[in-house]
Amino acid sequence: MKQSRAMSLIEAIANVALGYVLAIVTQIMIFPIFGLQATLTQNLKIGAIFTLVSIARSFALRRLFEAIRVPRAQ
Repeated sequence: MKQSRAMSLIEAIANVALGYVLAIVTQIMIFPIFGLQATLTQNLKIGAIFTLVSIARSFALRRLFEAIRVPRAQ
């Protein structure tokens, strides 16, 4: 059985939300190891930037693989 559009949307939102939270937690833990100090607000902004880049990357790869999978009409 195929996944419904609604469940695909819920999965995508959950994936992005979890990725954002993991990015923030990782930054808070890792930055000090490298001598970097960032406020919570800075960490939230940095996490948002990485999240947007991740969404763009995922979209581009999905479209690339879709183009590879489906031969173009000639």
